[in-house]
Amino acid sequence: MIINTLSLMLAMLPISGVQGPGQMPGEGTPASTNIGGAQYPRVTSDLRAIFRIKATDAQKVEFAFFTPKRYSATKDGTGFWSATTEPLVPGFHYYRVFIDGAEVNDPGSETFYGTGKQTSGIEIPEKDVDYYLPKDVPHGDVREQWYKSVTTGNWRRVYVYCPPGYGKDRNGRYPVLYLQHGSGEDERGWSNQGRAAFIMDNLIAEKKAIPMLVVMEKGYASRAGETAPPGGPPRPGQAPPNMNRMFSAFEDVVTKNLVPYIDANFRTIPDRDHRALAGLSMGGMQSYTIGLKHTDLFATIGGFSGAGGGFGGAPFDAKTAFDGVMADSAKFNKRMRLLFLSIGTAEAPRMQDGVRGFRDALEKAGIKTVLYESPGTDHEWLTWRRSLHEFAPLLFKRR
Repeated sequence: MIINTLSLMLAMLPISGVQGPGQMPGEGTPASTNIGGAQYPRVTSDLRAIFRIKATDAQKVEFAFFTPKRYSATKDGTGFWSATTEPLVPGFHYYRVFIDGAEVNDPGSETFYGTGKQTSGIEIPEKDVDYYLPKDVPHGDVREQWYKSVTTGNWRRVYVYCPPGYGKDRNGRYPVLYLQHGSGEDERGWSNQGRAAFIMDNLIAEKKAIPMLVVMEKGYASRAGETAPPGGPPRPGQAPPNMNRMFSAFEDVVTKNLVPYIDANFRTIPDRDHRALAGLSMGGMQSYTIGLKHTDLFATIGGFSGAGGGFGGAPFDAKTAFDGVMADSAKFNKRMRLLFLSIGTAEAPRMQDGVRGFRDALEKAGIKTVLYESPGTDHEWLTWRRSLHEFAPLLFKRR
């Protein structure tokens, strides 16, 4: 499994929430996303987060998730600043600390690449839910691979989940789910924040999903010789810079570099019926725009909080979109195994309207789809964990 760790230097800093002499743990329990030994952040029984950091000379300390709201901290006599939130929605949340206006990470928390940079994160436990937690079942492994991309001219890192038994069954071949992250995240997201390996382990152990490979690539690309867009990957909710150029390059990475590399280096079933392409948010849009242009490679497409058109009120005509691949709905439905979409019911209206509008346009054109709605969740990892949990059991089943 992949573990995202703080650097040794940061872990040794004395300003963290690690319990020291004279400190007593407060209410609640340390978050599972803390570095080893850190007593803060803590999560209470009613799902409030308690943040605590030492900044002796600071005049003002605030904690915030990636919303406009900030939680003002209060200082005690030993130089520790503390703040408590209202009850939070379960799942994984990025957060940040502001010390006299400067944005920093919390040294008590692991960091996760998820907002265009390394960012603190906190896991709020979900009562009586364990499908994304480790269980006493056979476990697969996530392998870090590097390959040279002809499209970009650079080496690219890809993570590949291999199901339990893959290393022992030398003759077995497996279908492949290509699973993309969202804007501001990278190929580590599904393993770290998304708990994809545990989700797959548990589904396979319960015989709800068939054993499959899951390939997780970085969704940003520029062609060899091109200058990469300035500013790095976009933040969540922001349009990627030079999006059309980046998407075009990434399309070639997937179809001309990545799929051939995986088929050549892993025991795949190398045909379209045994390949699925899915992703969250930006990755969902990429999955639809790439998948519908390459139905020779993919027979299943999934978009979690992301779709192939209809956002922002933009007109979408299923009959003419993607070079008319869906013009004959009966022929298309026979050819494609599954078009899957999902959305969190607490997501912004623009996102909900975009996904539902895209789905409605497909249904109106006679295209069969499956829509899953995650109750009470926003544009966040719990929506996407649930989406993968619903999507994976539908894959590669006998027609």
